[in-house]
Amino acid sequence: MIDRSPQLSPPTAALPLPVRPDAGRFLVLLGVFVCAACGLVYELELVALASYLIGDSVTQASVVLSLMVFAMGVGSLLAKRLRCRAAVGFGLLELALALVGGCSAMVLYATFAWLGESRSVLVAFSLAIGVLIGAEIPLLMSLIQRISRRDAEGTVADLFAADYVGALVGGLAFPFLLLPWLGRLTSGLLTGGVNALVGGALVLWLFRRDLTRRSRNWLLFANALVLALLATATALVGDFEQAARRAMYGDRVRVAVQTGVQEVVLTGDGSRPPDLFLDGRLRVSGADEYRYHEALVHPAMNGRHRRVLVLGGGDGLAAREVLRHPGAESLTIVELDPWMVRLARTDPALSALNDRAYEDPRVRVVTADAFAWLRDPGSAVPGGYDVVIADLPDPGSTEGGKFYSQEFYGLVAGILAPQGRLAVHAGPLEGRRRAFWTAEATLRAAGYGTSPYRVGPADSAGSALSGGGRGARLNEDFEALGAESAPEDWGLLLAAPGRIPLLALGPDAPPLRSLTDALLAEDARDAERTRMTGLPPSTLVHPRYPD
Repeated sequence: MIDRSPQLSPPTAALPLPVRPDAGRFLVLLGVFVCAACGLVYELELVALASYLIGDSVTQASVVLSLMVFAMGVGSLLAKRLRCRAAVGFGLLELALALVGGCSAMVLYATFAWLGESRSVLVAFSLAIGVLIGAEIPLLMSLIQRISRRDAEGTVADLFAADYVGALVGGLAFPFLLLPWLGRLTSGLLTGGVNALVGGALVLWLFRRDLTRRSRNWLLFANALVLALLATATALVGDFEQAARRAMYGDRVRVAVQTGVQEVVLTGDGSRPPDLFLDGRLRVSGADEYRYHEALVHPAMNGRHRRVLVLGGGDGLAAREVLRHPGAESLTIVELDPWMVRLARTDPALSALNDRAYEDPRVRVVTADAFAWLRDPGSAVPGGYDVVIADLPDPGSTEGGKFYSQEFYGLVAGILAPQGRLAVHAGPLEGRRRAFWTAEATLRAAGYGTSPYRVGPADSAGSALSGGGRGARLNEDFEALGAESAPEDWGLLLAAPGRIPLLALGPDAPPLRSLTDALLAEDARDAERTRMTGLPPSTLVHPRYPD
C-alpha cells in the first residue's frame, strides 16, 4: 500500500526554547493564526480597491484570487530552499509580506491617481503577495518540527486548522471592522505592522537560539526599518489621500467620505454647480444633470401620478423633477446609503441643486436596498404606485445587475397601480448598446410593454452649449478628470405591465429618429410627453415607425 501521509523531514533534536515545548507549539500556532488573518486582509484589500478603481467587482475578485492561489503554489515550492534556515527565512518572509502587503493599497491608489492605470500593478501585487503567503506554511512546518515530536498528521492538522481559523477572522475583520473604521489604506498599513511585529517576535524571541548573532542583528534592524516605514506611511496617509483626490478630481473637492456603502466625493467651488462622484465614478455632473433627470422623470409623469416611488436617487435630483408636478401627492424614496440622503439634505450646493427636495412634506425616505425592500409585503400601498422611477446603477455594473432582472421587474409590477408606469435608466445606448437592449428585452420578458428613448449628447443641443448655459463645460470637466470622453447619451426605458407600448419595437424596427420640432408638431401627445423644461427637443430621440 502506498503511504500518502505528508512527507516531512524527521524531527531533529528538540531546540532549546525560552518556554516549555507545549507553550512553544502554541505560540507557533498563534503565529500561524495571525499571519493567515493578515494574508487574507491583504487579498480582500486588493479586491476591494481594484473594484473601486477599475470596476466590475466579479472580474477583479477573480483576477486577484486566481493569481494569488497560483502564486501560493509557486511560493510553497520556492520555500524548500529556505527550510535549512527556517527561522531566518521566516523572519525575512514576514517582513517582506508586511511591507508589500501593507503598502499595496497605497501604491495601487497612487498609480491610478497619477498614472491612470493600475491593472499591471494589481497583477504584480497579487503575484508577490501570493508567493509570500504560499511560502509561510512550509517554513512554519519546519519550525514546529524543531520543537515538537508529534506525528506528521497531527502537525499538519494543527497548522491548517490555525491557518483556516485565522483566515476566517481576517475575512470578517476587514469588512466589519477595518474598512469602516480605518479605511482601505490605513487598514492595510496597520495589518502590515501587526504582521511584522508577530513574525519578528516569533523568530527573534522564540527561535533566537537558532539564529547567529549577525542574523539576529540584521533581523532586528530590518524589523525596525519596516515598522518605521509603515508608521510613517500611516502618519502621512491623510495627506496622501488628499493629494490623490486632487489628482483624480481636481482642486475643487469639498466633501470626501467613505460611508458604509461607498465613497462619496462632492466637488465644486461655489461658482458652478457641484459634481458628485460615487466610488470614483462621476454620477452627477451639476452642469448637465438636469437633462438626464428631466428625461427620466417627466415622460413617466404623463398620466395619473398621485403616488410616486423613486428607487435610488438619494441625491434628490429625480425627486426634484417629480415634485415639480402639482399632482404628485406623495413621494417615497428608497435609498441604500443614508449618508447620501444626509448630504443631499444638508450640503448647501447639493441641496440647492435638488431645490431642497427633502424639505417637501410629501417626501418620505426609506433606507433600504431597493430589491430587498420590494420583497417586503409592507412596501405596497393601497391602490399601488402610479409611477416608479428606477434611478439605479448602470446595468453594465456587477453591483447593479440585480436591478435589471426579471425578478426585480416582477416585484415592481406587484406594487404598480393598474395604469402605473415604470421609468428605467438603462445606461448609454451608443456606448453599451448590448446592455441597453438586454434591459429592454428583460422588461418585455417580465410582461411589460416598453418605449425605449434616449437623451443625446450635450453638444447636439445647440443653445444648451452656448452663452455659458448649463452643460457648457461638460467636455472640459471630463478632460480635466482624465476620462476618455464625455457620455454620448443616456438610454432610458418607459414601461407599463401588460400594456401595448405607444412606441413598439421589434427585430425589424426602423432606426432611432430625432424628434425635431416638425415631428413634434405631427403629434401633440408626443410633444407633451417628450418636451421638457430646458431640454431642446432635438436631444430627445424615440424609436418611431413611419406614418
